[in-house]
Amino acid sequence: IVMEAVKQDGLTLQYVSDRLKDDDDTLVMEAVKQSGRALEYASDGLKDDHDIAMEAVKNNGFALQYASGRLKDDHGIVMVAV
Repeated sequence: IVMEAVKQDGLTLQYVSDRLKDDDDTLVMEAVKQSGRALEYASDGLKDDHDIAMEAVKNNGFALQYASGRLKDDHGIVMVAV
């Protein structure tokens, strides 16, 4: 049910339990594919996941603001965001 919800509206990730946001990278990936801004609600560990952050900025360049500091310095991610 949770997966279907984030596929419909990625921003519903904000209502998902912390456990799922921490452990379920597939769930977070689906959320950012639907709405890059969903990266805001991902765990810090998943905000530092290159693939998830890249997908988020592909969807919405403004999602870069929610990526980890390390990934904000990643040339590839920044170039996709702008």
